[in-house]
Amino acid sequence: MRHKGHRVGVVLVAVALAVSACGGGQRSGEGAPLAQGGEFSVFICEPRGLTPGNANQSCSSEVLTALFSQLVEYDTANTENPVLMGEDAPRGHAASITSRDQQTWTITLKDGWTFHDGTPVTAQSYVDAWNYGAYAQNNASFFANIEGFVGLQCGRGAAGELDCDASPPISERMSGLRAADERTIEVRLSAPFSQFPLTLGYAAFYPLPEAFYADPEAFNTAPIGDGPFKMDGTWIHNQSVRVTRYTGYAGKPANAAAVNFQIYASIETAFTDLRAGNLDIIDRTPRAQIPTAAERLDGRFAEFPGSGWTYLGFPTYDPRFADPNLRKAFSMAIDREALTRTVKPDSVPADSFVSPVVSGYREGACGEWCEFNPDRARQLFEQAGGWQGELVLWFNSDGDHATWMEAIGNQLRQHLGIQDIRFEPLLFAELLDRERDKGINGPFRSAWAMDYPSPQNYLQPVFGTGGSSNYTYYSNPAFDAALQQGNAAGTISDGLDFYHQAEDLLIQDMPAIPLFFDVWATSWSERVDNVFVDPFEHVNKADIVVK
Repeated sequence: MRHKGHRVGVVLVAVALAVSACGGGQRSGEGAPLAQGGEFSVFICEPRGLTPGNANQSCSSEVLTALFSQLVEYDTANTENPVLMGEDAPRGHAASITSRDQQTWTITLKDGWTFHDGTPVTAQSYVDAWNYGAYAQNNASFFANIEGFVGLQCGRGAAGELDCDASPPISERMSGLRAADERTIEVRLSAPFSQFPLTLGYAAFYPLPEAFYADPEAFNTAPIGDGPFKMDGTWIHNQSVRVTRYTGYAGKPANAAAVNFQIYASIETAFTDLRAGNLDIIDRTPRAQIPTAAERLDGRFAEFPGSGWTYLGFPTYDPRFADPNLRKAFSMAIDREALTRTVKPDSVPADSFVSPVVSGYREGACGEWCEFNPDRARQLFEQAGGWQGELVLWFNSDGDHATWMEAIGNQLRQHLGIQDIRFEPLLFAELLDRERDKGINGPFRSAWAMDYPSPQNYLQPVFGTGGSSNYTYYSNPAFDAALQQGNAAGTISDGLDFYHQAEDLLIQDMPAIPLFFDVWATSWSERVDNVFVDPFEHVNKADIVVK
């Protein structure tokens, strides 16, 4: 899960992962000849780590997607008809992923893949990495539905903290995971999960070489992957990470000879460097620069649909927010179009709880409840008894949120008549702690970016009972039941009807207000072409052409 688009939907299809990609998306410089080398630079922030099991931050994953190959590859560049690619995927390692019952899965690997140290990538490379990742790693929850996961977990101390010394795991391996042979992984889940193939593109599922286990600390500064690029030296903290093309790569080779990930503390500084010719690609242009970026950069600017969406959550445990009509009144009093025109130009208005970049998104699913209608909002507001006393709006201060949150406060004053509004900005970590501890007493800004392209990933973790990121503490047994039916469906696409039923219940209850879908406002220099940013906020590094 990564905390943190356009109206183009991404259709992801998986039939034993044997569907090939067709066509090409609209990219800058499409049709440009392959480059023979060259080097380009990409903006990133300081990564929190470069070990796949712990990498759940965008700046970490930007580097890791250069160093590792995913089991499954999403053709998200082809926005007209993208597919989940299998045998024909240029850089995906899985040849097929099959199941008869959605609970026992067989993953067959392509032959001939090696790590950057020359050792072979085998089924055991994945099995060992997943067992390691399931134990006390940031991404451990991605393995929670594999049988035997619980046995790898530490117990907790008196204060609820993990205490591996006092309560160590009772097992070192998940019972539902084994390598049947060098190219076959067998996985048994604790319950059927139709979306399982879609999850396998996430960083948690990358393989690890034997060298990792000898010195995990050293690996974190110079990872040995199996992707199109390999490390050139080590990660220089707060400065850069440099990678070069891996000549032994079994997939489609990278165009450029090297990529330099330049680390900046400020996106504004990075944009200044890009204009001066000292940086080649920024995936997120500063908001203030977006209106004029295309003209100032002579067309070297584009907006790509992102998977992230921003919402205003309600503390449903607070009885003052118990009435869904009150929550809907707040939603209808917010003019999303005006906000995205003025203070949020890196977004488009949200009309669903599911992003347009995944199959299963329904345009306008939220209906009238996400449309600006101040008269209807006031009716619902009065019907719910209005609001007495101070209204507190919460958001994280270490993000560019103050301006648009204040604009929302002004709209609530104007359209609902709530005059006593106070803002409570906190650092993100502090806000997250308050949310987890039910310490929020008003609507709060939050966001979500997908881990894998399924409606289930937007619904269950964020709104399912006991969900890992359910900070509204919403709970509806009918919603949970619809999700479970989708999870147990016969195929990925068969699950969509049930996820739609779940979303419809969510829309009626409105424990949160969909506000914005992300747009990646991307800028690049004259030195590069064929630039694209996928919905996960990853630059297409291996396909970039250096002029």
